[in-house]
Amino acid sequence: MSRPVVLVVLAALILSGAVLAVSTFGQAVVKKQVGDVTPALSPALQMARPVEGQKADQRLQLPEGLQATLFSTQTPGARDLQFSPDGTLLVSLRAKGQVIALPDRDGDGVADRVVNVLSNVRNPHGLAFRNGKLFVASERELNRYTWDEETLTATFEKKLADLPSGGSGHFTRSLVFDNQGNLYISVGSTCNVCTERDDRNATVLITNEEGENVRTYATGLRNSVFMTLHDSTDEVWATENSRDLLGDDVPPDEINILEENGNYGWPFCYSNQVVDTTFGGKDQAYCNGTIPPLHAIQAHSAALGLTFIDSRQFPDAWQGDLLVAYHGSWNRSVPTGYKVVRMTVDGNRITGESDFMTGFLQGDQTLGRPVDLTFDQNGRLYISDDKAGVIYLVSSTQL
Repeated sequence: MSRPVVLVVLAALILSGAVLAVSTFGQAVVKKQVGDVTPALSPALQMARPVEGQKADQRLQLPEGLQATLFSTQTPGARDLQFSPDGTLLVSLRAKGQVIALPDRDGDGVADRVVNVLSNVRNPHGLAFRNGKLFVASERELNRYTWDEETLTATFEKKLADLPSGGSGHFTRSLVFDNQGNLYISVGSTCNVCTERDDRNATVLITNEEGENVRTYATGLRNSVFMTLHDSTDEVWATENSRDLLGDDVPPDEINILEENGNYGWPFCYSNQVVDTTFGGKDQAYCNGTIPPLHAIQAHSAALGLTFIDSRQFPDAWQGDLLVAYHGSWNRSVPTGYKVVRMTVDGNRITGESDFMTGFLQGDQTLGRPVDLTFDQNGRLYISDDKAGVIYLVSSTQL
């Protein structure tokens, strides 16, 4: 082979190697980016984006007899879950300013499509239905809409209430109706610990479906992000995210049963009527007048959505127990949370706690962060994940 030909061949080999190196590097970068914004997949699916109907990542563990599949992967920042009276799942996408509908007309456990219900809303979060109307709580207002199930559209009808700003603190507003038609609205604090200028912050408000006589129902609640109704007792149970910057294990997050005119302590007291000596100057006598938590949770777990189990898909022994989503810590030296737990309920007592869905945290890799939970009419469980941007569907493997 002549010298010119050899040089040409060498140049071609060098060029092809460079292209391969660039291509390989590009693939690695793409994989990293995809891994940062989508849920990790089982090894057999690592090269593909998640698809509705597929099983969730095999590292997400559930009790024997249950399985998790992907109901929708088109829900970035998914938060509150609420079914319409006719069984269509609505989801609030707070960061995108949207509320969407995910119809599953054939009931196969896969969202047929994504329907935009509301757009350009400031931090929409809480959703509720009553008497065919859709109620939506955004950061600054509570509105009512006429809901059309056939077209999956919401037509603005009435502003029911103005709500206070979340400031630099907590701007999610959640909703729940009791059996008497009272509507509860959770309003978080504007800070970690402070004296609020607007006494509606760090409370749960109450009104009715017409927005009449909006008033404070319970106080001293730093951030009761989610609430649920105990249907048989007509009591509202709520999660509570306690204050930060007192260490890894103090104070605990909470489960509370809301009482009218009840003071739950924040910002002057925490946990079981403990005086916060770093703020406010209140004494033990003041804290003795506050309501201690029904159940204490590991500090910084960030307990969010909760729902009572009433499902033929789940074991009989679990009926009436409570499922709670732990969104996960952001400021603890050893991370905690990042799971869904089942709490054993005996009347108005929580007598035990066990893991239900785990594996969202894999070493220093976060696969997802669970937010809210709700059951459909067939007893299947839906879980929103605002990091992975998906809705999981948990069902029995036996049915």
